[in-house]
Amino acid sequence: MSASPPSNSPAGDCAHAIQRAYHRYQGEFEKITRRAQARFEERDWSGGQRDARQRLEIYGRIMTAIVSKLRTDLGSDLESPSIWKETKKAYLGLIDGTSDQDFAETFFNSLTRRIFTTVGVNPEIEFVRARPASFQEPGADWTRTFRRTGAIRETVAELLQSLPFQVPFHDLSRDAQRISSRIAWGRRRALARGKIDALEFIDSVFYRGSRAFLVGRILGGGTVTPLLIALRNHEQGLETDAVLLTEDEISVVFSFARSYFHVVIREPWSVVRFLRTLMPKKPFADLYISLGYNKHGKTEMYRDLLRQLEESKEPFVKAPGDRGMVMIVFTLPTYDYVFKIIRDRFDYPKNSTPEEVIQRYQLVFQHDRAGRLVDAQEFEHLEFDRARFSEDLLAELQQSGANNVTIDEHTVKLHHVYLERRVVPLNLYLRSASEPSRLDVVLDFGQAIRDLAATNIFPGDLLLKNFGVTRHGRVIFYDYDELCLLTDCQFRDLPAARSHEEEVGAEPWYYVDEHDVFPEEFMQFLGLQGESLELFLEAHRDLLTAAYWRNLRQRHLEGEVIDVCPYAPSRRLMF
Repeated sequence: MSASPPSNSPAGDCAHAIQRAYHRYQGEFEKITRRAQARFEERDWSGGQRDARQRLEIYGRIMTAIVSKLRTDLGSDLESPSIWKETKKAYLGLIDGTSDQDFAETFFNSLTRRIFTTVGVNPEIEFVRARPASFQEPGADWTRTFRRTGAIRETVAELLQSLPFQVPFHDLSRDAQRISSRIAWGRRRALARGKIDALEFIDSVFYRGSRAFLVGRILGGGTVTPLLIALRNHEQGLETDAVLLTEDEISVVFSFARSYFHVVIREPWSVVRFLRTLMPKKPFADLYISLGYNKHGKTEMYRDLLRQLEESKEPFVKAPGDRGMVMIVFTLPTYDYVFKIIRDRFDYPKNSTPEEVIQRYQLVFQHDRAGRLVDAQEFEHLEFDRARFSEDLLAELQQSGANNVTIDEHTVKLHHVYLERRVVPLNLYLRSASEPSRLDVVLDFGQAIRDLAATNIFPGDLLLKNFGVTRHGRVIFYDYDELCLLTDCQFRDLPAARSHEEEVGAEPWYYVDEHDVFPEEFMQFLGLQGESLELFLEAHRDLLTAAYWRNLRQRHLEGEVIDVCPYAPSRRLMF
């Protein structure tokens, strides 16, 4: 590599300005993240929600500021490739070997892509490949190990006593006993044999919503068992709410359908790989995103896509499921994500605009997703080989997606696209699932609607095809074109018809405002039949009443933050 340009050259000055902007971003990100402990201790759940939204806004604000500065400093040279090639070299000299080099590279790439609106990848002015790095084995300064010297209850008590909270446990001895009992039960259930030697935890508390989480694992007997302890803060003090001991249970807490954790981490690269030992099926991109590093998560997601394309010759095809009225949805047959492009025109009766759909995706990005809304990562200016697309998909993209797609003889350019984790559409799942799985999912379908309502979200469209089922059997919502805040709706009882003619008429016999919702009409959209419908109504009939929705709406208007449990109720420790 040639020598880096001097710091007082245009490229050197530019590199230092970018580094300062990156450090400003990191500083503000960490400042807000550190507030999570105080929010938890003070039970300030509304403040925590404000912090979550504010933290999501930092990146774009600072990116806009550094672009404006460089436009002033560089003038007509702002889009000079030669200056940016030199700037990249100088910047690498500033960040090489730092613990957050990956994040600093992602910040640089975000900047150059915004300035150049790069289509595809330009390796001359972008960092393309992940840097080599060595995973720090347990024992590094970001983990804490509690060696067992007596009863496991004593080791758990030592762990709880070491926590940084200013609020005491309501009954630490009782919690230690219950946690150790659950650990013993879980290891017997998993057929883990041998003595427990130690408990090993990430030396940072994970915060989200009304809970704090301790994330670690149990070592002993030649086995490693995942361990997640969830804490809540009540008026009487701290209490352990749940103990999770399986990969699937912990993976649900780290789901791609949840809002991001607030956790201060010194070695993100290493911590993510530690988390991967607990959840080996979860993509690195998802783990970075779950920790709040969504921009770098996008980088990892894109690199994973490039690897998929290199290792496989399979084409892009239409995703399984009913044709979307608003989105063109496609994927690679063995890829874990789907691509969603907004159509140029929407099928009747949809009356939203593309701009409104983008606003709703932005609402989901900023809102508490409660484990029920798929996190969509927004990409611009992606380029692929035309030969990788099936003919029927190409035809649909040309016919319905021309505003966001350019297709020429050799390439397909996607100007605006969302990537989401792939799930099985609920209507398809119910056709092929075994009876026990089908009934479980029907119940969770109703619970998904409740969880969304608890976070002030009304899906708008309750058709089964707009919901999906994850590999853990959880129902999530992914069609956002009619999604809105529950507080923006007016939930009304269906007026009684005054005559038979009114009741059978083609048009409603009552006035319907734009924001009116009639829950009694949900039945015709649910699409459930037979035993599935009976089970749904037995558990969730109140969802079909305006009174249920009006009560929740009023609670939200009064500022109440309604708790949504992020794990199965059976895993809670009942005191």
